[in-house]
Amino acid sequence: MSERIGKESNPGSKASPKRPQAAHPTSFTIPAIVFLLFFSLASCAQSQQANSAPNSNLPDAPQAQTESRSSSQPSSDDPSAPANANGSIHGIIVNHDGAVYEGVHITLTQTAIAAPAKTTTSDSNGRFQFTGIPPGAFQLTVTSEGFSTQTIPGLLHPGENFEEPAIVLAFATATSEVQVTASQVEVAEAQLKDEEQQRVFGVIPNFYVVYAPNAPPLNPRQKFHLAWRSSIDPVTFLATGFFAGIEQATNEFSGYGQGAQGYAKRFGAGYTDTFISTMIGSAILPSLLKQDPRYFYKGTGATKSRILYAIANSVICKGDNGKWEANYSGILGGLAAGGISNLYYPASDRGVALTFENLGLGIAGSAAQNLFQEFLVRKLTPKLPNYSQSKP
Repeated sequence: MSERIGKESNPGSKASPKRPQAAHPTSFTIPAIVFLLFFSLASCAQSQQANSAPNSNLPDAPQAQTESRSSSQPSSDDPSAPANANGSIHGIIVNHDGAVYEGVHITLTQTAIAAPAKTTTSDSNGRFQFTGIPPGAFQLTVTSEGFSTQTIPGLLHPGENFEEPAIVLAFATATSEVQVTASQVEVAEAQLKDEEQQRVFGVIPNFYVVYAPNAPPLNPRQKFHLAWRSSIDPVTFLATGFFAGIEQATNEFSGYGQGAQGYAKRFGAGYTDTFISTMIGSAILPSLLKQDPRYFYKGTGATKSRILYAIANSVICKGDNGKWEANYSGILGGLAAGGISNLYYPASDRGVALTFENLGLGIAGSAAQNLFQEFLVRKLTPKLPNYSQSKP
């Protein structure tokens, strides 16, 4: 044994070949156990890592991902989901040159739901906007004076800020619109023709009475026409002849004498009085002083107020400006006609006192005539135009 040990410890010595020795049992078991233990630990570690990380090879992995993704999105069945979210509609109004238009009217009508129409106008930048609009089909109606009306359909999605492409205004087709409005002169002319048809019992002229409320004034030509038309009316000649006969029978103005010559003088004096009084008091002075020579029928109110109105109209009249004023035309016309009559009446029936006396009688006669006009004559005048009466 010592000899073998000495030979092994001396590497330089040459030994004889040895036969392999059998391995000791413990020299194989311990490494195997260590190897198995190491392999087991490695397998456990790999298994834990596999369990902690997602495995794409698992059959149910796609379903788990789908469910996770679905849980992060709102359900379409949820009423508060974006499917029901309101949106907005906005746009801009321009012309063919690209210039923006302010004040254009835009009306929004929602055709899918029963909602009231909304209206807005474009601002200084030509823009318009509707907010809080439920989703669905809609219609924009664009209107502006001088331009054609445009109707633009659209569809608003839930929560969408809908931008309408620029709306270009188109000029409206040229149309000719003529508004025919009668002038004040034309209205007065039409009413004057009606007044010339006014006759008591259909015979006696009643030209100088106005039944139309708020009648416009007559111009000078119309005042002269009415005075001339009244002076040459056949009834005027018949009335003058009738009163001349009464004067002849009562020997009024005895200086004229009797017979045909006396009658002719009385007739001539009476007609001249009427003609001069009518032309001066109803045409010349009213034209110069801008007064209306006609009687404006009241027809409403208490009887007392109508009586006072009729009497007052013997000394007042309506001016062409529509205001009441002293009847200078009638009073001065009566004085002028009385003064002129001194040229052809007998000397015994002339004088300043007689002129003023006749003026007073003329004013009193005018008041009596107005009372008849206010309460009686209208009822006796057929075929009057259907004028609505003004309120008192």
